[in-house]
Amino acid sequence: MSTDPRCRRCRLCEGRTQVVNPQGDQSSPLLLIGEGPGEKEDQSGRPFVGRAGKWLDKCLEQADLRRDSVLITNTVRCRPPQNRRPEPDEISACRPYLMEELPGRRLVVPLGATATENLLGRPVRMGEEANRVREVVLDGIVITVMPTYHPSACIYNKVARVKLVEGLAIAKELSGLA
Repeated sequence: MSTDPRCRRCRLCEGRTQVVNPQGDQSSPLLLIGEGPGEKEDQSGRPFVGRAGKWLDKCLEQADLRRDSVLITNTVRCRPPQNRRPEPDEISACRPYLMEELPGRRLVVPLGATATENLLGRPVRMGEEANRVREVVLDGIVITVMPTYHPSACIYNKVARVKLVEGLAIAKELSGLA
């Protein structure tokens, strides 16, 4: 599941400090997927350690879910310049890594629109998709997916914060971590 630290599959390698690999329980039934590393993640090599990570930690705590009981990853493993959204070709370059992480999970929770669009293969509106469970077939693998808000949305949006906590609580139950 770890990406080669010298990976050069796409242009994101040109500006990164380091590859940000998944973190947490590798055998967890629950996988959380973010968009991509930010500046703090690029510096530390760990997902969700910056401002959004602090919100994720708060929401996990409110949902009574331990961070070390889940596996956390991103759609892309290298930081996009100026924290822009990853481009389709960059997402495609990292997709094999993500596909390695999907089998055996009871529930996959994409956090935010970018991760959700990557898994569902279509544009989404988070207000319509958040906390709705569905089965998806990706490259022949059937996975149960429940999109929810990205922790960065919690910074300014109280509704997103409530929905993220609710989604994490649902994820805890559905994944068997309760």
